[in-house]
Amino acid sequence: MRELELVVVGSLNMDLTVPVTRLPGRGETVAGAALVRAAGGKGANQAVAAARLGARVRLVGQVGDDALGHDLLAAVAGEGVDVSGVRQVPAGTGLAMIVVEDGGENMITVSRGANGLFHLTELDLDLPGADALLLQLEIPVAACLAAARQARAHGVPVILNAAPYTQGLDELLAQVDLLIVNESEAAALCGGTDPAELLALGPRAAVVTLGRRGARGQDAYGACQMPSFQVSVVDAVGAGDTFCAQLALAHAGGLPLAQAVRRACAAGALATTAHGAQTAMPTAGEVERLLAHAS
Repeated sequence: MRELELVVVGSLNMDLTVPVTRLPGRGETVAGAALVRAAGGKGANQAVAAARLGARVRLVGQVGDDALGHDLLAAVAGEGVDVSGVRQVPAGTGLAMIVVEDGGENMITVSRGANGLFHLTELDLDLPGADALLLQLEIPVAACLAAARQARAHGVPVILNAAPYTQGLDELLAQVDLLIVNESEAAALCGGTDPAELLALGPRAAVVTLGRRGARGQDAYGACQMPSFQVSVVDAVGAGDTFCAQLALAHAGGLPLAQAVRRACAAGALATTAHGAQTAMPTAGEVERLLAHAS
């Protein structure tokens, strides 16, 4: 497959992660292991995942003009992502506070910081030549809509990971070629988890991730359901973003939806086999080996 060019418009966060033996209940304090600080945010995560998977990636977003912002830019650029479209503004950099228990389940709280102030006014995404635009919802919906309209004007496919769910997506969904959601996001959008029901909202194709049960998809050619891959799960943080990046690349590369979903399930599974989000993301070669082993 030729090298694909992906433009990602989205968030950049600094992830602060504490491993625990079990997740705390409401009002409960649980002792954890040493704090881990790492680059994150759905936009940055998906950009890094796509770069690891062999794409040429440009990230457009916003960080604060602070030490965390400088560290984030250096970390993402170090993964081969073009960060020339990331602005530094006089605001705090986005933060994600993550608690991960043994077995990989997690709880995440996000402070949007500079991500919440992001807009596309007077910003040209330089989309001609791009194979796809990938969006998420950790930046304002208005910014995603402006980016999607730019992409449609240039004939560039629009891929939306509607996470975290927010209201007021009707106009944006009408611009979307491929929608990616988890079960709770699907239920919030259409009241169920059938990808066919999501197509009625506007996207040309839809995929619902099912965690350890794989993923379901639907487009004009029919439905598919792909099982998950059996791996030793260590940490599920970043697995969904890896799934989205691989699905975006496979879709942009012209693979049928069923094949694209299967490849995305493999990439997402591999991302759970090590600690961290970006640090655990697989390469294209690792995905190919898992697919070959499972076939």
